[in-house]
Amino acid sequence: MAPAAASQVLAIMGSGETSPTMVTVHKALIAGTGGQPAGALLLQTPYAFQENCADISARARQYFARSVGLTVSVFPDEPDGQGHGPGAGLAAARLTPLRTAGWVFSGPGSPTYALARWDASGVSQALRDRIAAGHGLTVMASAAAATIGCASLPVYEIYKAGADPHWLGGLDLLGLLGLPVALIPHYNNTEGGTHDTRYCYLGERRLARMERELPAGAAVLGVDEHTAAVIDLAAATLAVTGRGTVTVRRAGQSTVLPAGTIQSLADLRGLIRGEARAAGVTGAAGRTSPEASGSPASPDDRDTGFAAPLPLPELTALARERFEAADRAGDVPGMVTAILDLEAAITDWATDTEEDQGTAQSRAVLRGLITALGQRTAELAARAARPSRLAGLIPAAGGSCAPSGPLGAVVEPLLTLRAELREQGAWPAADTIRDALTAAGFQLQDTADGTRWTLGPDPGA
Repeated sequence: MAPAAASQVLAIMGSGETSPTMVTVHKALIAGTGGQPAGALLLQTPYAFQENCADISARARQYFARSVGLTVSVFPDEPDGQGHGPGAGLAAARLTPLRTAGWVFSGPGSPTYALARWDASGVSQALRDRIAAGHGLTVMASAAAATIGCASLPVYEIYKAGADPHWLGGLDLLGLLGLPVALIPHYNNTEGGTHDTRYCYLGERRLARMERELPAGAAVLGVDEHTAAVIDLAAATLAVTGRGTVTVRRAGQSTVLPAGTIQSLADLRGLIRGEARAAGVTGAAGRTSPEASGSPASPDDRDTGFAAPLPLPELTALARERFEAADRAGDVPGMVTAILDLEAAITDWATDTEEDQGTAQSRAVLRGLITALGQRTAELAARAARPSRLAGLIPAAGGSCAPSGPLGAVVEPLLTLRAELREQGAWPAADTIRDALTAAGFQLQDTADGTRWTLGPDPGA
């Protein structure tokens, strides 16, 4: 992705905005500003109603500082104290930094809550002024992205509270660019498993109904998870980057723009009007197809030039496959490496501010792999310590088995893993290893020189 030289950019992210998958995208966008932008503001409004709002903001700031090299401040989008409640608005002077900041970001939470607060406080108009002036870099992701079209999806109310499918009026930032669309993030979501959660949890049935209720001439613009639609306001182009695609859907027919596509806004307006093909596409051709198939572009169809880290669920599945392959081969160090890689992936994703990126499931898999490793160790230890060989393997009371011996070959990798997890502060995982070894008949003693181990009853008992 080539960032705009003038840094006049509106970047729309479908999800993963504070995850490892989008670090490369953020860095490329920041590079277009010439380095550290003059002022970097985080709009926390979409999740400001949550009790852990401060924690989410802290994790987001940590992510941008550590992974992107960007120092971020939280924009104080509270009423100015001149009235009562959010309807009092913000003083005009307090909105100036939002209009002029070199970088503004907003992400997960509730689109409905964000719109109500922004409309009441004056932030909505400040954001429109910012885009109309083509000032700086604006990144709208997940829930915030859902607010920027002519119509906005109240996803919480529909998917979680059972409200009838309906649209809310949006910020219409894209309308300022001649793009009459409803922006839908999480477009290719598959969390539902057995039920359809595409299109930001709407599914085909509800989206088909809702698109008939869009304003005349409007279409749906869908942005996949871990994907960005980067609009260069100066060059009047849209570039697709990340792991997925961007989709223009009109009356049930969709044109899919794969990662690597650069589309002029003039041609994008043509797609919204219902023209049959994506003219002027470079890098990869747009494809028109019925939406009912719901099939995103396959990796083989894309020429992305983008090597993003895998999402956490995919990393978890890969770690489990590697672990099981090592287990079948009796490769204990390989099993340990798979566990360490999964623990590192979970740590990398810890700053992600999305509500659920599979972290709890990944931790459960990690605990299961550690338990399986302990069981495998017990089996190998029992095989190595048969009665005819016990004399050379089991030490006298108070001693320890030789690390280079048959038992050491299976125990020492586990102890190394346990030590690394303890250093990382991953105490539950480290305790799982100790419990697994204890269940296998080993006794551990933590000393200043490391962990000593024996097979058999605790010598201090």
